Amino acid sequence: MTMILIMLTLFIGGLAAWMIEGWNRDLPRWISIASITLAALLLVPLLDAPVEMLPLAHGVSAPWLEYINVPWIPRFGISFVFAIDGLSLLLVALTIFLGFVAVLSSWSEIEKRPGFFQFNLMWTLAGVVGVFVSLDLFLFFFFWEVMLIPMYLLIAIWGHEKKSYAAMKFFLFTQVSGLIMLVAILALVLVHYSQSGVLTFNYFDLLGHSIDPDLAFWMMCGFFVAFVVKLPGFPFHSWLPDAHTQAPTAASVLLAGILLKTGAYGLIRFTVPLFPDAAAEISTLAMSLGAIGILYGALLAFGQSDFKRLVAYSSVSHMGFVLVGVFAWTELSIQGSVMQMVAHGFSTAALFMIAGALQHRLHTRNMNEMGGLWQEAPRMGAIAMFFIVASLGMPGLGNFVGEFLILLGAFAVNKWITILATLGLVTGAMYALMSLQKVFQGEREYPHKNGGISMPDFGMREMIAMIPMMIGLIYIGVYPQPVFDLVNPVLASLYELTGTNNKTWVGVLP
Repeated sequence: MTMILIMLTLFIGGLAAWMIEGWNRDLPRWISIASITLAALLLVPLLDAPVEMLPLAHGVSAPWLEYINVPWIPRFGISFVFAIDGLSLLLVALTIFLGFVAVLSSWSEIEKRPGFFQFNLMWTLAGVVGVFVSLDLFLFFFFWEVMLIPMYLLIAIWGHEKKSYAAMKFFLFTQVSGLIMLVAILALVLVHYSQSGVLTFNYFDLLGHSIDPDLAFWMMCGFFVAFVVKLPGFPFHSWLPDAHTQAPTAASVLLAGILLKTGAYGLIRFTVPLFPDAAAEISTLAMSLGAIGILYGALLAFGQSDFKRLVAYSSVSHMGFVLVGVFAWTELSIQGSVMQMVAHGFSTAALFMIAGALQHRLHTRNMNEMGGLWQEAPRMGAIAMFFIVASLGMPGLGNFVGEFLILLGAFAVNKWITILATLGLVTGAMYALMSLQKVFQGEREYPHKNGGISMPDFGMREMIAMIPMMIGLIYIGVYPQPVFDLVNPVLASLYELTGTNNKTWVGVLP
């Protein structure tokens, strides 16, 4: 029941924030904070919950911390199947934490309809949690759509100058790719029904069944396209820079921190386990797209003058590492992909919060109009330097651990693609250091153009959001084993299920 209670808490909290708007315009954000805090407290007992082993397929069992299966529409084989394991728990925890950061980032920025804003923010969080814990494919698709609509509204109502265009582009890309996945889900269910006589959308029932290779390939492509669009991977990435640039800060935090992770999660949980042979056929292509995305995103980031657009293209680059790691499908590379998802959630969410703070204070995103801001805001400058250095993969921080494991695991599968991906570390340093120099170092530009008015530094509210993310990146960079201990059993069961033989563990996993 824990998972259902968490989602209900977020849903009801969003409704309460909206309803209270007419009485008090300050209360909605406090209701959101209270709801997120309650959701976090509900999640805590799962950290020590006993593990239940449930069969997947082919004699392989997986560890689950909680499992619920209640009929919903029995005639069509649809049930409320909610389950949470170490991987889901990690991503749900990341979702709740970044939801807290998103509320703090919107504290003084949102003046128009604050209650409805918090409603959409909370329902986005609830939809993402549903994606991470739903193991009925119809229910999964339902939550996949639930999280899109409030995010569309966040961009379309509270976005910046080209918000309508960015919101529609985001919606069309994600909606069309989602419908392609729905067709693939229905095809998979009907094929299973023709073989077994049982109509079901249950993930556990659909795993491990033999499907005609040609048909399996096309069904796999349906899942692959939907998840790579959300990742986003090259060449399906073009919606992301526009959405991030025009979105309010809180929406950018959620987009970068958790919505992109739903695509990576879908590849790990559904695409490869459901269609291992078909996924293996495109593994080289998928890894190549990931490597191209790493370099392409980094080069485009280097050419930006808009700070938010630069961070958006950096996300394309960093998530390219995840695509390489997933389709290398070695224990090390999958492990690195999970670590990269968590580290990227911290570092990029923080950078978008910094970009939003700069825009709110200076009314510009143009880095050419900034410069010398460290003198005006030394706390913001120091924090920005930390997260910029983290994003370029500094040893001792979580991003380095993720990228190193991905490259180490992928090298055993395809050394040339891995070498190409490694060049992204060099190009990443170029745009990261350039942005730091333009915004916080050099001559003071914008304060002079603004009549000499100084820029406020980060206050207590921003520091409360930033410091935990800094501590988190340092902790998983210096001592990543707790994350590995949480996800290792899950990854090991998925790896065993797919029957892969190219094992390259070097003792990182127990």
